[in-house]
Amino acid sequence: MQSLLKSLSVANTLLLGGLSMIITHASAAGKPAHAWSVVETAKDNGHRLSAVPAPTKVAASAENIIVCDPSKTFQEIIGFGGALTESSAWVLAQLPQEQRMEILRRYYDPKEGIGYTLARTHINSCDFSLNIWSLTPTPGDYDLHDFTLDPMRRWLMPLIHDTRKVAGADRFKLMASPWSPPAWMKTNNRMDDGGSLRNEYRPAWANVYVKFVKAMAEEEKIPIWALSVQNEVDAHQTWESCKYSPEQERDFVRDFLGPALHGAGLADVKLLTLDHNRDLIEKYADVQLGDSATAKYIWGMGLHWYVSDDYASSARVHEKFPDKHILFTEGCVEGAPGNMGKWENGERYVRNIIGDFRNYVCGFIDWNIVLDQRGGPNHVGNFCDAPVIVDTNTKQVTYGPSFYYLAHFSKFVQPGARRIHSEGGPQGIQSIAFSNPDGTLAIVVVNPTEQAAGFALGVAGESVACKIPARAIQTYFEASH
Repeated sequence: MQSLLKSLSVANTLLLGGLSMIITHASAAGKPAHAWSVVETAKDNGHRLSAVPAPTKVAASAENIIVCDPSKTFQEIIGFGGALTESSAWVLAQLPQEQRMEILRRYYDPKEGIGYTLARTHINSCDFSLNIWSLTPTPGDYDLHDFTLDPMRRWLMPLIHDTRKVAGADRFKLMASPWSPPAWMKTNNRMDDGGSLRNEYRPAWANVYVKFVKAMAEEEKIPIWALSVQNEVDAHQTWESCKYSPEQERDFVRDFLGPALHGAGLADVKLLTLDHNRDLIEKYADVQLGDSATAKYIWGMGLHWYVSDDYASSARVHEKFPDKHILFTEGCVEGAPGNMGKWENGERYVRNIIGDFRNYVCGFIDWNIVLDQRGGPNHVGNFCDAPVIVDTNTKQVTYGPSFYYLAHFSKFVQPGARRIHSEGGPQGIQSIAFSNPDGTLAIVVVNPTEQAAGFALGVAGESVACKIPARAIQTYFEASH
């Protein structure tokens, strides 16, 4: 653990304290208009978000050049983040307090960490909870007299509070999603094993969202930035789940949830539908966003990666409904513990981020920020990988490849950045470019192949010579103006 933390600490020191040295090196070698600094993570050379020498100016070449045009801008990027689940909270609580806070700083501190600003948590329990629980436990409590945040207070609430403090209250955006209504509101009379919301309880369930948002604000002083209607609306899982057809979710939003939120003065809380795999997004968008009476309540749609790699589906939805947002709300690598910590897990993250962001997705929320050595705890054995793994027996903390691959975006692409036009490069190399609110550029280049590659990076008619190792990711960025 110490070597991994030292690696990230050294990278941060170089990035922040030694930036002028790198820029001077670039200026001495031809004075490019863009004073690039470069960080690199690579499988075989030990680099983990490590500063490497800046590129030097070369004559423009049409071959193997990645061309970026800051004058052509696309969607605004809201930010990056991860899920604050009960499982993550429990795992972190097994560590000494300073070790626990170190992990939160590595994620959410805007200077020491990798710049996370977004978070997602669960209303009622989910599979990454210690057991099944509900904030409205009393059967038939239609008026919600017994609503309580108490089930969240032992593990979840301290994590949410500490994360918000580390990130900064003005930067932190918390999204909340239910995996299931309480059992007594459902057709199968249980929170797990699928089922759906009984029609007669739609008004009461809508009021749970209102109660939750108000209780978080009034009792915990934590504002809710966004809600999704239901995690994975089309999934019948062995854990907490609840199915909605596109029409059922449309009707619930139009006739119950939307009016309840607006009537309670919560119209500013962003509402997302779907919150499921990208193979479903067009079908749900057509039914829901295509209905003006429903669309007026919907800020956008949530996206997961578990089924399809048809990234262009988001662009097709954007073309039809350009005023709505598409936010990536969950992704993780399943199959733990046998599939944990692999290099290709990090590459999967970046492949999805580039694929989605090139198709109008506006932000990325990872699944659990931390899990234990088995990929849990998980009350149904649905173990998964996470970017940070804690061995709860030895207290060893491991930052996996996924952590560093995510960092190449989250640390350098600021909230409010815009994707800019970029194209070209050697075969097999992926890239994407952004313009930050302060006018600086951040360009991410990925080499998932087994061979190092040379290329030129061209911006505003000027080119610099670059090289990326095999199985590596680089971010080219400028110091703030």
